[in-house]
Amino acid sequence: MRYTLQEDPGIEVVGEAADGMAAIAAAERLQPDVVLLDLTMPVLDGIDAIPAVLECAPGARVVALSGWGAERMAERALANGAIAYLEKTDDVHAIRAAVRAAAA
Repeated sequence: MRYTLQEDPGIEVVGEAADGMAAIAAAERLQPDVVLLDLTMPVLDGIDAIPAVLECAPGARVVALSGWGAERMAERALANGAIAYLEKTDDVHAIRAAVRAAAA
């Protein structure tokens, strides 16, 4: 995903995390504008990480990303504070557009 996002000149990738706890720590340290958060991560899943990311990086907007294709996941992500929900199977241009829209 990093390489996909970096191909867009309007997006600067400032960090990565391998699990939900690392995502929270990175968000606190980096204070990004947008966090593209996978919902199926080890240690702490993205659903539970969303509120913590928003608490430690209050200026950030979370875009949730999942490969599950489950409507229930989208509902839970949005209820926890994500502003958008995408599936990993979505077109790369749609993912980039969602990140740019979240930053706007």
